[in-house]
Amino acid sequence: MAPPTGQTISQTTGTSTADAETYADFNWDELGFDIVPTDYMYVMKSSEGESFTQGNVTPFGNIEMSPYAGILNYGQGLIEGLKAYRKEDGRVLLFRPEQNAQRLKIGAERMCMSSPSVEQFVEAVKQTVRANKHWVPPQGKGSLYVRPLLIGSGPVLGLCPAPEYTFLVYASPVGNYHKGPLNLVVEDKLHRATPGGTGDIKTVANYSPVCKALTEARAKGFSDVLFLDAVTKKYIEEVSTCNIFIVKDDVISTPATVGTILPGMTRKSIIEIALDFGYQVEERTIPMEDLLEADEVFCTGTAVVVSPVGCITYQDKRVEYKTGAETVSQKLYVMLTGIQTGRIEDKLGWTVEVV
Repeated sequence: MAPPTGQTISQTTGTSTADAETYADFNWDELGFDIVPTDYMYVMKSSEGESFTQGNVTPFGNIEMSPYAGILNYGQGLIEGLKAYRKEDGRVLLFRPEQNAQRLKIGAERMCMSSPSVEQFVEAVKQTVRANKHWVPPQGKGSLYVRPLLIGSGPVLGLCPAPEYTFLVYASPVGNYHKGPLNLVVEDKLHRATPGGTGDIKTVANYSPVCKALTEARAKGFSDVLFLDAVTKKYIEEVSTCNIFIVKDDVISTPATVGTILPGMTRKSIIEIALDFGYQVEERTIPMEDLLEADEVFCTGTAVVVSPVGCITYQDKRVEYKTGAETVSQKLYVMLTGIQTGRIEDKLGWTVEVV
């Protein structure tokens, strides 16, 4: 597929493939985690009572929507996030896309939405990445962040499920979400999720409510916010956009996904890798006392990957944690990213090549 008119493509010979890989004309050394529009997106629709039909790749651009749309009036929408990675030989890999597809289906059921099948989801992601392949950064320079959206695009006035749904996939090249170890602050007044709510699915409505706490924290020099449970305010739950782990005496613990915590794909993968390494892994309620006494703390997520936590502030008490090359989090990071980028053999069948 040819790039849109005006898009410059540059050649590179830094791979071992017979055919030189083409890349967008972009300074990959300056890649951050910001909006970098790519050339194409994927769109698929479903009418009331019908399954999603075959979608298509279309030039990236704004979408037209009724002011009555369910997503605009009642927040009926879900997001997903996954990445495409460049191998040393120039080929491109996805990481466990079927897991994102299954999580979207669970969220759609909770939100009374039609959803694409697992196969439709994975194929849509593949087509989006394939069309924007020249935007997948060279290995070591970043990745292509892929954002699937499922939205209630049909018009409603009274509160009810939308009569039409749109599944859209777009992509943007990204670098690191955070630079260096995280400096977290514990939020004990505002809450991310409540029991019986939607904290365990990736609805769009989960994210903007944390912006107040996040904005205030960043204004004070913190990287991010760690939220407590809404009932007792004694147990840690989740950082604004990622899961959290603690390490104590080689035992790795993370809050159990009991309805208020998102079951992250990176979280799931890190647990499986840690078990393969022989670590004891516990999914449990974690009181603040355990967090403050931990040897090591780290966060996981598609955007943050595996990010070490350097310090946490709770009610004016600041605790520092172990970071660096010899930590558990670094060992897990090396294995995870090695599999994702093809540097380490994928014996678990987690990666999917985009051809």
